[in-house]
Amino acid sequence: MQKTMVRDLTRGPVVPLLFKFAMPLFFSNALQAVYNLVDMVVVGQVIGDAGMSAVSIGGDILHLLTFIAMGFASAGQVLIARAVGEQRPDDIRKTIGTMFTLLLSTSVGIALICFGLRHHVLQWLNTPGEALDYTMDYMVTCIVGLPFIYGYNIVSAILRGMGDSKRPFVFIAVAAVLNTALDLLFVAVFKWEVFGAALATVIGQGISFVASIIYLYKKREAFGFDFKPASFRPDPVATKRLLALGIPMAIQSAAINLSKIVLSAWINATGVENSALAGVYNKINMMAGIISQSFTTAGSSMTGQNLGARAYKRVNVILATVLTVGLVIAVLGTGAMLLWPDAIYGMFNSKEGFAEAAAVLTLPIILNLFGSATRSAAFSLINGSGRSNLNLAVAIIDGVISRVGLAALLGFALNMECKGFWLGDALAGFMPFVIGGTFYLSGRWKMEKKQA
Repeated sequence: MQKTMVRDLTRGPVVPLLFKFAMPLFFSNALQAVYNLVDMVVVGQVIGDAGMSAVSIGGDILHLLTFIAMGFASAGQVLIARAVGEQRPDDIRKTIGTMFTLLLSTSVGIALICFGLRHHVLQWLNTPGEALDYTMDYMVTCIVGLPFIYGYNIVSAILRGMGDSKRPFVFIAVAAVLNTALDLLFVAVFKWEVFGAALATVIGQGISFVASIIYLYKKREAFGFDFKPASFRPDPVATKRLLALGIPMAIQSAAINLSKIVLSAWINATGVENSALAGVYNKINMMAGIISQSFTTAGSSMTGQNLGARAYKRVNVILATVLTVGLVIAVLGTGAMLLWPDAIYGMFNSKEGFAEAAAVLTLPIILNLFGSATRSAAFSLINGSGRSNLNLAVAIIDGVISRVGLAALLGFALNMECKGFWLGDALAGFMPFVIGGTFYLSGRWKMEKKQA
């Protein structure tokens, strides 16, 4: 296997290596977040609350539909990273073929099911009447692009598991620039409203996926996957490993996103203005989390390879660095939210009174900044160690019990309504750190996880 395709993350100074791996991920996530944010900003300025509500609800649905892609791509990345650390190239090849077949076929099935239930879905989410048509346009258009999202996640997982975080950045950069330009063209110039924003997103995602596939095909000899039809046949052992780790990760992603859908339905029922505010809350949290997500991904790959090589001292340095970076970003973000709230909220909607109404989001956003910082270190260890039982625990405790339970307690029982829903969501974000911290202190992460 050529060195150009696989980066050894078990040698050399840990901190510089972590930053070198994480920074391309950061730029990739930043660009992806920006082009998601552009939809909200352009639609908010051109259409107003109804358009923002549509993008918010449609985005929630899209995130829920990608739970399998996110979970199994993360699992595949960990399996590939461990195989790299243990020098098992045949396992890498089998994992790649299995991932492609299982995930792409799943994306088509989910898209068809969701299209058939589209009217029921919007009804279940209490979509405000003013935003109903806009939301339908956004959701249906994004469903068409679902295989592109799944495909890009597969390719990114393959490359990152091998220690390459630069190429995914290049692919998403192309998509981000194109999406931003098309957003302005379709929405502001052609007046295609929310449909234009969704179409710009799908085109960007499609080109990103195609570009990444072309790159992998050209480099196929470097990582031992020849792209012949037989290579896409799911391998029984690779399938078993992928399911064993991917199902809990997918459940975790689904549980968190499903809980957010529940909160979204509660908020949507209070009116289009609060539905628009929910979109602002989600987008700011997404932007604020890009650095922690980048270091989580980098930390998971580095932890996976170093656990495979039994370099436990390096794992300690990796986790400490990830946590420190996250906390520094949380402090800086808190300062920005306290010093310039009107400028931040006004970016989404410049109408009089919107920034004042959005002030209710400030405390939940600050709490989420620190929750995101602690989650980064926890998931670096949990995901990197390949402990599917812990991912399942996080899914149940964070995604179901804590998030929905706290939101219901604060929102309904204590009559805090939407503010309580957002606070409950933010407070639940600290649960992964509790679980991951307990796992770390137990020392069980040093015990070798047997391969199926």
